[in-house]
Amino acid sequence: MELKCLLMWLLFGSVKGDKPEKCPTLPRTKFADITAKTYPLGTKLYYECDSGYMRRSGQYSGIWCQSIQHVASWVYKEFECIDEKILLSTVPTMELDFTQKPERKTESPAPQRRENLSEFDQKDFCGPPKTIPHASLKLNNQYYVGQVLHFKCQNGYDKHSPTSGTSTCKKVNGKIIWTHLDVRCTNDSDGWPPQTIKPGSTHPPFSSSVILPVTAIFFVLLIIPAVFV
Repeated sequence: MELKCLLMWLLFGSVKGDKPEKCPTLPRTKFADITAKTYPLGTKLYYECDSGYMRRSGQYSGIWCQSIQHVASWVYKEFECIDEKILLSTVPTMELDFTQKPERKTESPAPQRRENLSEFDQKDFCGPPKTIPHASLKLNNQYYVGQVLHFKCQNGYDKHSPTSGTSTCKKVNGKIIWTHLDVRCTNDSDGWPPQTIKPGSTHPPFSSSVILPVTAIFFVLLIIPAVFV
């Protein structure tokens, strides 16, 4: 009995250990676009159709990064975005076709070797998902340890540098964190320009627009007493 319990504990323990570790909520940076070049195993992403297009009824919009034959690959289901006008005008015909045709089974795509990824990355990270016409990927709300995100300020909000950077979800001393992101996205261009202090000086130099008025006032103060003497 004890041996059986031990085997069960080892089995469930190994399964639990292979489960990807979730990242905390991603700190949001206003006016910045977020992209990723690779995704760790376990990541799930979802497509959404562009405005004016709809997905066919019964299709699944999600994809999953899984290990297939020891290579990280995206698992896709049948999904496409159809023009709303075409889709709505052919609803009766489509329903008739679905009743006549047997259900088609979807298969996982064969893993593809990506030359731009190292051998380690190919085992643990999926590359960018494929592009589907008239569809885009939703902003992911759940990331896993190892995820690297790229931030870039949107047009019009790149007045101050740095305007781009990366943040990585990693485990440090047993705690999962996002690394510090030093990006400032703003459209404020009316602030004072940075002051340049020369080596050896303790304050910025005065401009000529300030020196000339001060000199004129000082000269007038010297002339006035001489006139009344």
